[in-house]
Formats: sequence, structure tokens, C-alpha cells
Amino acid sequence: MTPIVLTPQGLPVKDRGGGIVTTPLVTAGRGSRAMLTGITRIAPGAAVPLHTHNCEECVIVLSGSGVAHIDGTDHPVAPNDTSWIPAEIPHCFRNTSDSEEMAIFWTYASIDATRTIVATGVTTRIDEER
Repeated sequence: MTPIVLTPQGLPVKDRGGGIVTTPLVTAGRGSRAMLTGITRIAPGAAVPLHTHNCEECVIVLSGSGVAHIDGTDHPVAPNDTSWIPAEIPHCFRNTSDSEEMAIFWTYASIDATRTIVATGVTTRIDEER
């Protein structure tokens, strides 16, 4: 494996729809064997759908503010706030601003991380999401 330094501005972005865009950072394609990381940008008023993962996740708010809805409870979040979410706990992040984007940095504790949307039951691998 070769260590690397990544510049998010130069990497491909995945448009996940609904005002949600993600820049994958540490991935299997870049040599990771045990974890995934990335940055997700949430447009004003937008929200990531309620979902669960098959592994632990850590999320750090980089900019903006909003709400982290975790296991039925809303938590106001702002820059540098950090969440730890165990596997299979329903959660989502919502940007409550009407003018400022919210950016979050996430880390999954598994290279095989999946996301299951609560409303549909559809499960996808994080590294295969559109």
C-alpha cells in the first residue's frame, strides 16, 4: 500500500439527489483495506434520508449547522460537533439553514459498509452508491 494525501476539490463527486453530494476520500480503490471516509455536502433545507449501517460510523460537522437525528432523538449540530453511531442505529443529518450549506466528514469502520434506507428497506454498499 502507498500512503496518499487527498485534496477533496480535485476528486470526483457523487450527486446523490435531493441536494446531497458526496466526495469519497479513503476508499478500497485508493488502497484502504479497513475503512471508508468522505465528505457529504447537504444543501440548505435538505436532509439525508433516515438510514442504518452495518458498522459503526463517526461524523464530524465541518461547516454549517443542522440536526443529527439519531435513534429517535434530534441533536443540534454545528462545526466540530462529532457523533459516533453504532451499527444498525437509525440516523440522518438535516441542514436546518435556509441559506448555508452543511458539510460533514464521515468515517465507516468497515471497508464493506452498507446503507439501508429505513423507508424503503433498500440496502446498498457505500462504495457503490450513486
